[in-house]
Amino acid sequence: MASFRDRVLSAVRRVPAGRVATYGDIAAAAGQPRAARAVGNIMRDCRTPGVPCHRIVAAGGRLGGYGGNEGLKRSLLRAEGIPVAGQRIRRFGALRYLPKGSKVRTRATRLTHDRV
Repeated sequence: MASFRDRVLSAVRRVPAGRVATYGDIAAAAGQPRAARAVGNIMRDCRTPGVPCHRIVAAGGRLGGYGGNEGLKRSLLRAEGIPVAGQRIRRFGALRYLPKGSKVRTRATRLTHDRV
């Protein structure tokens, strides 16, 4: 079986240009839905050619760190046509790519499921 890192990088490679996914989306697609922070660490340290790490953002469309170079991340996203205002993706919901295996759980659905 592939390592968690390999599964993360494979999921990131599937995010198409002009779309974004969250660290949590990628963690779920890699089989570890609670490992968003670990995905962030993998993205921060990733220097693998062909892996579009800039397309992975924090929850709610916040940019995240990108290894300390948020300006570069913003520029790469804008070059793909993704609108960025300040530290957020505009129209995040419309641009969000949900990799196979990830599940969107908004605050409303969490509250509903937690009560059942």
